[in-house]
Amino acid sequence: MRRLSILGSTGSIGRNVLKIVEMFPQQFSVKALAAKTNITLLAEQVQRFNPDLAVVFDDACAQQLKEKLPSATGVDIVYGQDGYCAAAAYKSVDITVTAVVGAAGLAPTLAAIEAGKTVALANKETLVMAGDIVIQKAAEKGLHIRPIDSEHSAIFQCLAGQRREDVAKILLTASGGPFLNLPADKFNDITVEDALDHPNWQMGKKITIDSATLMNKGLEVLEAKHLFGVAHERIDVVIHPQSVIHSMVAYKDGSVLAQLGIPDMKGAIAYALSYPQRLPLKQPLPDFSGAGVLTFQKPDFERFPCLALAYRACEVGGTLPAVLNAANEVAVHAFLDHKISFLDIANVVKHTMASHRVNSTPMLDDILAADEWARRCATKLVEGLGNSELAMRTAELRD
Repeated sequence: MRRLSILGSTGSIGRNVLKIVEMFPQQFSVKALAAKTNITLLAEQVQRFNPDLAVVFDDACAQQLKEKLPSATGVDIVYGQDGYCAAAAYKSVDITVTAVVGAAGLAPTLAAIEAGKTVALANKETLVMAGDIVIQKAAEKGLHIRPIDSEHSAIFQCLAGQRREDVAKILLTASGGPFLNLPADKFNDITVEDALDHPNWQMGKKITIDSATLMNKGLEVLEAKHLFGVAHERIDVVIHPQSVIHSMVAYKDGSVLAQLGIPDMKGAIAYALSYPQRLPLKQPLPDFSGAGVLTFQKPDFERFPCLALAYRACEVGGTLPAVLNAANEVAVHAFLDHKISFLDIANVVKHTMASHRVNSTPMLDDILAADEWARRCATKLVEGLGNSELAMRTAELRD
């Protein structure tokens, strides 16, 4: 029996983790659940899975959760960052699933590692921000982080049984999102609804927008660099609209191993939870006979500048990846709130990165300070887009 703590239990990944728990009740139990503000769903999950601990965003959310639960439930309800860290490091947990969105995942992931927990990671921002620190701490504890992202799970599987020194390249596949074939002169007309309409995957709003800008793939490049110890020059992004091949590893003898499957996150999640076992998920195989032609193409860095910005942050390193991530989070939320245009997501990130003085050898406090600085910088830019001076700056960045 593997005992789980699920951080982000009401999100897309968290809900799929709980589906797997329901499918295999003899193999998994839930000891802690953590969400943000979706109290109604969290209350349902608490009653269904009977964890010892439930965590929410703040005291008001905690009071709401208490009111929704029967008094006999017996679950301990806590809140805030301390609560998330407590859930991540909970004493009776074997595997901590980090599926919260954004920079909020860093502290709980470090808490889980410090407590000696196996981490199943769906929060790529943790490694984007502080990959060197996280991987080093995991190594000191003798732990291996298991990836949940479908691409990194695919790479993890393609590396199994192979010598790392034989790896020539990692090939991250990307669907290309909803705007792969949209003419560049139409990008200024993209609406929030357009950007949330992903052709292949069902995901949360933030990651769906990141997929539309290809920032998600850029963040995955940074994540892969740390997870697999491969320099960014040896990580290529390949556009594969059919999403049948989830990623590939090329070896120095010219061989390429690929992991294939239907676009459903349950496969990657189950592998992270059950490794090295494979669970009988009863998922359909890809329809190879009816799939037609599988196509591949290079990404267009000019039409999707967020990917170029991520490669730049990966190359420079230091505090710049944390700045990239923070600025992107601010910009994406501003776009979802209809405050800026789709094109301005990249503009806000680019301006924030250009304004940052990079610390090349940061400690954790330096990374957190850079994250906070970038959020302030990006927020000011978003708020000032109506101001003539800042509007002129973003117009220059667009050119």
